[in-house]
Amino acid sequence: MRLFPRTLCAAGRAAWRESFPLEGRDVARWFPGHMAKGLKKMQSSLRLVDCIIEVHDARISFSGRNPLFQETLGLKPHLLVLNKMDLADLKEQQKIIQHLEREGLKHVVFTNCVKDENVKQIIPLVTELVGSSYRYHRGEHVEYCIMVIGVPNVGKSSLINSLRRQHLRKGKAARVGGEPGITRAVMSRIQVCERPLMFLLDTPGVLAPRIPNVETGLKLALCGTILDHLVGEETMADYLLYTLNRHQLLGYVQHYGLGEACDDIASVLKRVAVKLRKTQKVKVLTGTGDVNVIQPDYPAAARDFLRAFRGGLLGPAMLDLDLLQGRPAEEP
Repeated sequence: MRLFPRTLCAAGRAAWRESFPLEGRDVARWFPGHMAKGLKKMQSSLRLVDCIIEVHDARISFSGRNPLFQETLGLKPHLLVLNKMDLADLKEQQKIIQHLEREGLKHVVFTNCVKDENVKQIIPLVTELVGSSYRYHRGEHVEYCIMVIGVPNVGKSSLINSLRRQHLRKGKAARVGGEPGITRAVMSRIQVCERPLMFLLDTPGVLAPRIPNVETGLKLALCGTILDHLVGEETMADYLLYTLNRHQLLGYVQHYGLGEACDDIASVLKRVAVKLRKTQKVKVLTGTGDVNVIQPDYPAAARDFLRAFRGGLLGPAMLDLDLLQGRPAEEP
């Protein structure tokens, strides 16, 4: 059963394209102060680095990774950590790994840094990668220095803190937040392991200079990589509903007690607002003067819908399922 008719899909995509501000544009200006300089700072630190750990959101295993990382950061050994695995639908995990291998990514680890799942795999794998590579200017150094990179809000700082818990039994060394832009600069080295002696460099999240298409941008936004207000919560909620319905991920129906699936975002948000008692007074001009009318608070409902998805309350999701199945995103 297809819950989102093709005609509505086309109309929806046209609306998303009109409302999405970042498609094909220079992204750096939306994150003033650090993003435009991020890659240059990383480049200047490369001579201090033995290996690169790239962290990305497991729900978008293929979308939104910054292609400039590999170009800019050279031939250093590279490990891809797909974090937030607890929020991702990984029934096709082996296919995901095979897909990434075809793209040249041979070393991939899925993690949940909140609960330290699979984090213990990282230090041995990094040690092996560094040991089997030429260290250039680093040969005389006993300790290993690893740079952690990725787009914003994928869990780079959480990974560092998790590694410290696992190997040093120590608390937080890197600040963690639920929105992009928490880490603003390349930090001083943070120790994460004693044997082998290993330090990590935390770096600011850096998006690709241009977002290639509207769907990639919306996927990044749903995962919290782009600030919500730059895209619009209701636009994001519309795309989320479309994606959940298309992939038959109907956990939202039970979570909000809707009774059945629905492909109309206005109807869904209205019912969510009523359930949550989210209403607002709106002045309506009538022939006898202004009248206060109570209406559903659609923005508040959209924010709750997004929070529920990001918190895993609607069930695990794989936003790149089409790409995994070899189907390009539909075009209007």
